[in-house]
Amino acid sequence: MIDPIFTTLVLPHIAALEPYAPIEPFEVLSRRLGHPPGEIVKLDANENPYGPHPAVREALAAYPFLHVYPDPEQRELRAALADYTAVPAANLLPGHGADELIDLICRITVGPGDAVIDCPPTFGMYSFDASLASARVIQIPRLSDFRLDVETIEDAIYQSTNLPVPKLLFLASPNNPDGGLLDPADLGRLLRLPLLVVVDEAYIEFAGLENSVAGWVLEHENLIVLRTFSKWAGLAGLRVGYGAFPHWLGNLLWQAKSPYNLTQAAAAAVAALDERDLLRANLAKIRAERERLARALRRFQGLTVYPSAANFLLVRVDPSTFGLSAAQICEALKEQGILVRLFEPLDSLRITIGTPEQTDTLLEALASTLGHK
Repeated sequence: MIDPIFTTLVLPHIAALEPYAPIEPFEVLSRRLGHPPGEIVKLDANENPYGPHPAVREALAAYPFLHVYPDPEQRELRAALADYTAVPAANLLPGHGADELIDLICRITVGPGDAVIDCPPTFGMYSFDASLASARVIQIPRLSDFRLDVETIEDAIYQSTNLPVPKLLFLASPNNPDGGLLDPADLGRLLRLPLLVVVDEAYIEFAGLENSVAGWVLEHENLIVLRTFSKWAGLAGLRVGYGAFPHWLGNLLWQAKSPYNLTQAAAAAVAALDERDLLRANLAKIRAERERLARALRRFQGLTVYPSAANFLLVRVDPSTFGLSAAQICEALKEQGILVRLFEPLDSLRITIGTPEQTDTLLEALASTLGHK
């Protein structure tokens, strides 16, 4: 029994915080389902099925200084990123995944009484990290087609009569879970508001870098753009991300971050950037497979497949058609060793794009589950 005096030492808002629900570990699921890891079709976490380029493994294996602390300024990685993004190295800050940067942004900008705008359905870490910083989260749901409700966001700023004006607005482009891109006109309109706009481009390589707004950071003092190597480069297990920041804010983040926040995994990111032309071939395969899977899923009456520019598809289930809910379909697929992500409030499944063989296995299992031939 814990002495109550110790529990009072924890901040109340932390004790009451609802934890973020991550994906169940792959190895744990494998044992629980009784399927060997090699037989599981893992389409639930938007990972890259092709993994990293072989040069990444070689760079990590050959790295000679694992006993030495990494460069706290990550000069080599930032130089490679500047070449990749056309954003000056001085505006770039690497992080231990984009998640670390989301947390860091919240910690240096908001505190008790401050407000952050979140636009669900979207990535859950925005509201989680804002709550962790003791900020008030204003939920402004997206429209039925997942577009932003720009007018309501503006109202939240201009009609905050008795409450503090929100400081942060988090947006994802492509958005998770639907895969839709942010309308540049909407972003331009939102950047006129007196708050920081954070655009998370975790999946932008699947949409095409011509849709990135990273370069806008050089023109807007209130814009932040985040990226990651987890998806397009297949480095989810190494946790390498980065952000493009206006100078004034980037300087503050450098002061606040942990000195050695990014490990020697930075060498893997540099190797991936060196081989980006070959990695683009995998991106093309994933985009082609995304369209093939979308076409196949649309043949199932009762499934609505939303347009996506990312490496996943959001599929809404009509229970009246199948006599099965999205949750029941998700569980039936899991029992067959196929993992997809459930979004129960939307009656939907989010399906990561896998290899052609994984797509075939999924479609066969889905047809069997839904009673289709």
